[in-house]
Amino acid sequence: MFEIRSFLGLTGYYRRFIEGFSKIALPLAKLTHKGQAFVWDAQCESSFRTLKERMTTAPVLVLPDLSEPFVVYNHASKMGLDRVLMQWG
Repeated sequence: MFEIRSFLGLTGYYRRFIEGFSKIALPLAKLTHKGQAFVWDAQCESSFRTLKERMTTAPVLVLPDLSEPFVVYNHASKMGLDRVLMQWG
């Protein structure tokens, strides 16, 4: 159970960069509910593999299509500043 929570915590930090994160993570999140029996089924395996793939493969970088909407995410800390341009389509 601890491992599932740790994995969801890590992937949850990047949830805004994974389209449909909540739907993908739902089978794993259900395993962490109190009183829920721990049954690792095909849905859990699929959820785990999908999140793992999305976390370990780099997205394709392309120039943005300025005719389509996009969002710029910012993150600032004492260590630096990150910006990510997200465009769906």
